[in-house]
Amino acid sequence: MGVKKEGEKYRCNVCGNEVVVTKVGGGTLVCCGEDMELVE
Repeated sequence: MGVKKEGEKYRCNVCGNEVVVTKVGGGTLVCCGEDMELVE
C-alpha cells in the first residue's frame, strides 16, 4: 500500500516507530525490513 495523502500516520509493527506524512511522494514506507502499517 502506498502513501496516499498528507496527515496519514504509519506504525512499524516490529519496533513501534511512528511516522506522519507531511509530503506525498509516492512509494511505500518501510521500517525494520517490513512495510509500515497505516494507523486510522
